[in-house]
Amino acid sequence: MSSTALHVVTGKGGTGKTTVAVALALALADRGQRVLVCEVEGRQGIAQLLDVAPLPYEERRVAAGLGGGEVFALAIDAESALLEYLEMFYRLGRAGKALDKFGVVDFATTIAPGVRDVLLTGKVYEIARRRGEKRDTGPQYDAIVIDAPPTGRIRQFLNVSTEVAGLAKVGPIRRQADSITAMMRSDVTRVHLVTVLEEMPVQETLDGIADLAAADLPVGHVVVNLVRRALLSDDTATALGDASLDTETVAATLTAAGLDPAAATALLDEGRGHLERQALQQSQRALLQDSPAATTELPLLDDVGLGGLMELAGLLHEGGVA
Repeated sequence: MSSTALHVVTGKGGTGKTTVAVALALALADRGQRVLVCEVEGRQGIAQLLDVAPLPYEERRVAAGLGGGEVFALAIDAESALLEYLEMFYRLGRAGKALDKFGVVDFATTIAPGVRDVLLTGKVYEIARRRGEKRDTGPQYDAIVIDAPPTGRIRQFLNVSTEVAGLAKVGPIRRQADSITAMMRSDVTRVHLVTVLEEMPVQETLDGIADLAAADLPVGHVVVNLVRRALLSDDTATALGDASLDTETVAATLTAAGLDPAAATALLDEGRGHLERQALQQSQRALLQDSPAATTELPLLDDVGLGGLMELAGLLHEGGVA
């Protein structure tokens, strides 16, 4: 039986990585796949995007793909994952809940951030392992999409065996961490980086690609999100650029159209600002094109409801991300 494909979606805050993660899950479902999309930061971003109730620590069906697939969602938190781990491997039951009551669980996951990441990624690892197991351990998925932490923390989040090396050299936590890292580095995993065409996000993306490569973590696509389409014709852009289109010309055109000529200055300023944004986008696009990762662009949408997510899903499929 084939392995579960794992898509990890990261990106600088504000680039729309949660939107891309959900759109990617829908794109995979459109191919008839059963997909699980997970979040690990406790923001309930997936629920907000899909306009459903806040997600519990439970796999729940949230959408259907046009191709017959299904999308399930799960909010993973370290405390619930640790209690489940204690129950699964140590049969603590009520004792585990008592630990939570006295704050031991929160202490353990706060004092050792590497352990927290082992618990979060460990839940994904447990779900991915179901595909191929003969016994019934829960729903099986063709693909899992993780709405992961930001780019600056993604190497630490995925490279958990290194992060816990100083805490646990042997024992179940270390074995779990090594198994998770092996899955993250395998050919079933792809780490996609979401950016926008601005200087800081693009630089962070390029640094992230280098960090992932240094840790032997497989880079997938760079998804360039919120791309502003060019609104001016080439002739108009040239005229604005060389100042041959002036206030008097625009005012005369407005007057002929029965509009207020006083708006001419504001229109020219807005046009020049648009050209500057387009030039910035193009310069940052060139930097990304020099990177080893394939890029796929998604447009800035007026509204990202379900229809918008489906539009983005189609573009991700066309771009080879899904």
